[in-house]
Amino acid sequence: MDIKRSVLWVIFVVSLVMLFDNWQRHTGHPSMFFPSPTVQQTASPATTTPGEQTADTSAATPGAPATPGTAQVAKAERVTVKTDVFDADFSTQGATLSRLELLKEGDTKQPDMYVTLFDNTATHKYLARSGLSGGDFPNHDDIFTRVPGPTSLADGQNTLQIKFESADKGGLKLVKTYTFTRGSYLIDVDQQVVNTGTTPLKPSLYVELVRDSEPVETPRFSHTFIGPAVYTDQHHFQKMTFGDIDKGKADFATQADNGWIAMIQHYFASAWIPPQGKDRNYYVQKLDSTLYRVGAQMPLGTIAPGQTVNVDAKLFAGPVEEKMLAAIAPGLDLVKDYGWVTIIARPLFWLLEKIHSYLGNWGWSIIALTLLIKAVFFPLSAASYRSMAKMKEITPRMQALRERFKGDPQKMNSALMELYKTEKVNPLGGCLPVVIQIPVFISLYWVLLSSVEMRGAPWIGWIHDLSQQDPFYILPVLMAGSMFIQTRLNPTPPDPVQAKMMMFMPLAFSVMFFFFPAGLVLYYVVNNVLSITQQYYITRMMGQRKTKKISAPVVPPKQ
Repeated sequence: MDIKRSVLWVIFVVSLVMLFDNWQRHTGHPSMFFPSPTVQQTASPATTTPGEQTADTSAATPGAPATPGTAQVAKAERVTVKTDVFDADFSTQGATLSRLELLKEGDTKQPDMYVTLFDNTATHKYLARSGLSGGDFPNHDDIFTRVPGPTSLADGQNTLQIKFESADKGGLKLVKTYTFTRGSYLIDVDQQVVNTGTTPLKPSLYVELVRDSEPVETPRFSHTFIGPAVYTDQHHFQKMTFGDIDKGKADFATQADNGWIAMIQHYFASAWIPPQGKDRNYYVQKLDSTLYRVGAQMPLGTIAPGQTVNVDAKLFAGPVEEKMLAAIAPGLDLVKDYGWVTIIARPLFWLLEKIHSYLGNWGWSIIALTLLIKAVFFPLSAASYRSMAKMKEITPRMQALRERFKGDPQKMNSALMELYKTEKVNPLGGCLPVVIQIPVFISLYWVLLSSVEMRGAPWIGWIHDLSQQDPFYILPVLMAGSMFIQTRLNPTPPDPVQAKMMMFMPLAFSVMFFFFPAGLVLYYVVNNVLSITQQYYITRMMGQRKTKKISAPVVPPKQ
């Protein structure tokens, strides 16, 4: 039991530290564990400024963003495109996707739940762009011309094409065709490179995502990943924080003929998926104090005069729904970030999704999954509660031994061990089953925190969105009450100070649960209620057996 209390104390102290750290981040102060991405103000690695060329133009890095206020920016126009899932803006400067609002995220939910993923304002920059490098060729700083055509997906129409053409520059012309498909978050981007000159040229095509370090809204006292990622078949999923990039510690595959790049945030992501089997160089850079980019650069080989080369890439921008992402590209479902518990969290979400396919309500699905997990761990929990019940019975005798031998720790430990042996009590019996279950509980926490399916999903009555905190704090109050009851059911610590702290723990933990998403709190409330029921039943059964054993008549020996 001493070991179990030690484990509880460690969890309690760590929780308090994390609570304080999350409060620091929430109030705008620096974190003790997660470095601020804006600390370092140094310039990014050397890049090609618009209008300049590197010494070796065949390996030129894509150009840096144009400086606001230049003549090209003034000429840029906005082209608004609407489909059933997107409300988007293209800038004719670079034919860049400069704003993208996800309409489907709010159509059957609250109207204020529309999400603007790409954006280009004074306070937030997040772009999907592309161009040619390796010379003074058309890139994302140049003005493109939109080819006339519809800009809205009409009723009964399945696809919509938006086409842009650059002027001849350096002997090359770049034509971009964006194809939107009804009901899909995946955009086909065909980029046609035409040699309009008289000499062979060797350009490279790049696709990149550019984003500032502005944080997105997440549940309070919770930390979710935000930053770029690179995936290849050989090195698999490699994500990096903006702080890693600041410090030059970004670790990722730089060359491959497969894979994709992504920019990840809570619930949503964007990704460029170049054609598989085509060589590309991956790069991750810091452009200025708050602006970062991740990209893929693909050499196109030698293009003869009059020759045309097509590169058909795909651009994803939408919610991180595992099944949908897995069908788009290998490993793309990994942008749903479970952290180090992925190996357990992914099967748990699969099971939760299966349950939801039958129940049709995520709240009831969470309850059903909690019941199922409790059933699987019933033998372990039962062993733990039996051990705790035995420890509770001998607690007065343990306290008496501590008082008797308080001046001699060696004799006290010897006496306690003898008591455990006599009563057949394992002091680790109540601790180990709990420790074994902890990874599963943590994994389920990340499943509920990371699943965009919870966003806008109602349960019953007052719970209209499982991803938001309980508006009336009913679930957090139930959580605090259930934790208090559990504390009362456990053996009382012999130390009065420890006993008071154990009673204080439910209140301390409840502070966090008042700000947690309702889906998370629902899981913990149900889990606690089931634990209380199980513990009460086992303790009562053991008490009844003990009473029967004491009251049983003594049979005299045969004469």
